[in-house]
Amino acid sequence: MFDLTSLLTIAIAFFIAAASPGPATFAVATVSMHSGRKSGLFFGAGLALGLAVWGLVAATGLGAILQASSYALSVLKLVGGAYLLWLASMSARSAMVKADMSVPPKSTRHPGFRHGLVLNLSNPKAVIAWMAVLALGLDDGGSAAQVMLATGTCMVLGLAIYMLYALVFSTSGAMALYRKTRRWIDGAVAGLFAAAGIGLIRSAFVKQ
Repeated sequence: MFDLTSLLTIAIAFFIAAASPGPATFAVATVSMHSGRKSGLFFGAGLALGLAVWGLVAATGLGAILQASSYALSVLKLVGGAYLLWLASMSARSAMVKADMSVPPKSTRHPGFRHGLVLNLSNPKAVIAWMAVLALGLDDGGSAAQVMLATGTCMVLGLAIYMLYALVFSTSGAMALYRKTRRWIDGAVAGLFAAAGIGLIRSAFVKQ
């Protein structure tokens, strides 16, 4: 039986999973502090689309097939881990640059929509999280309409979460704090990305 309570359960579980600190939320926060609101919103939109794609994969049953295919899942984990390590190297390089950040840069190259999309698409663990969340409120008799309603609700919620992160971390206060502590923040983000990337690569070699 699928009712409002079941949908609310799914929404709460999804919110906790998507809003919790992780590579995606750290990335959109950093981009927003460094490059401003517009960049953060575009980056967040890319993250939301990537997350939505994995949601559709899970909702259509392809997630179970992917999870059952250890080879395909391992390849995706290796690709995702490599991308996270690349992001870690970029953050580390930024941390080592002694640029004057006392005033906002007049022009800067920054990750945009495409980078946010690739970041979440490169994380195959997202489909497993989607499957777990949907299973909380949907039983084996759930109709296709119920599955798509729950998935659509979570997609909208994911977009709202990333947009909120972008808005909060692109405020003048957050950007001023970033300019003062940029090297420390970039260094910490580099470490977090590196740890996540190594963990994803290691998991590719662990037999399920």
